[in-house]
Amino acid sequence: MECGNGTSVLENFELLGFSYPKDLKSLLLFFFVLMYALSLTGNSLILLVVSLECRLHKPMYWFLCHLSVLDMMVSSVVVPKLIQWLVMGSGVISYAGCACQFFFFHLVGCTECLLYTVMAFDRFVAICKPLHYGTLMSQRVCCCLALSTWFGGSVHSVIQTPLTFRLPYGRGVLVPYIFCDVPAMLKLACADTALNETVMQVDVEIVAVTCFILILTSYVYIISAILRIPSSQGRHRAFSTCSAHITLVLIYYVPVVYNYLRPASQESLGGVVAMVYTAVTPFLNPLIYTLRNQEMKDGLWKLCRRKPKCCPPN
Repeated sequence: MECGNGTSVLENFELLGFSYPKDLKSLLLFFFVLMYALSLTGNSLILLVVSLECRLHKPMYWFLCHLSVLDMMVSSVVVPKLIQWLVMGSGVISYAGCACQFFFFHLVGCTECLLYTVMAFDRFVAICKPLHYGTLMSQRVCCCLALSTWFGGSVHSVIQTPLTFRLPYGRGVLVPYIFCDVPAMLKLACADTALNETVMQVDVEIVAVTCFILILTSYVYIISAILRIPSSQGRHRAFSTCSAHITLVLIYYVPVVYNYLRPASQESLGGVVAMVYTAVTPFLNPLIYTLRNQEMKDGLWKLCRRKPKCCPPN
């Protein structure tokens, strides 16, 4: 479909997905269904365990609950369409559906970037300023920090979505990607996309790169404080509270920064990289936080025995 009179074509798009050997179709389908089911189950268990176990009513687990909600959302935004694409051989999505997928993906993605930064700040205060932790991370402060991440993600998405979908799409309806996202959509536009590309680059640098630098800075201070702890047991305990978070940060941020700072990379490679933070990371979140955190394991064990510790009445 060629460019016409400069008006948007309000019809279906088709997600082309990524290239793969046809004999791996069943294996890929099983992989995505399993990842999606485990992501929803694992993150739901985190929410349930934290809500029922009073010992987990701490800022660290409050932010973890928000992360679990975000992981379930990003999986639900992207993975079901991938499963449909594998089953039906076609990833048809309406114009409105494409815009909605775009909006919620960027809402969740930006919110998650900000939340990882807030979680790093929480660990920084807990380890570097333990005597002031109760004051600096009070319930009111934690609520404000969590809400600010959602607000920041909403602002980001409200800017990106209309800026992208104001463009005329008359060149074709085949989206060379696994979901509706900025780099792929700009390739279909029948107009000058210089403004969109500039906004995307600046946005990524401000949000993802800045947050990543803040997280690394926090961990420089955290590691320095941990090394000053005299006992090896104390150092191990302090490091164990941070290792899960820093592991997920690296798994999440590296592919995100790679994809958005290199929009001209091959579509197939970009799609494969995108699967890391849309399908794999949401599955790894509950796995890493439960296997590397004794309090979470204890809470999960109590839940399995159906003897959760109830909070005393206020």
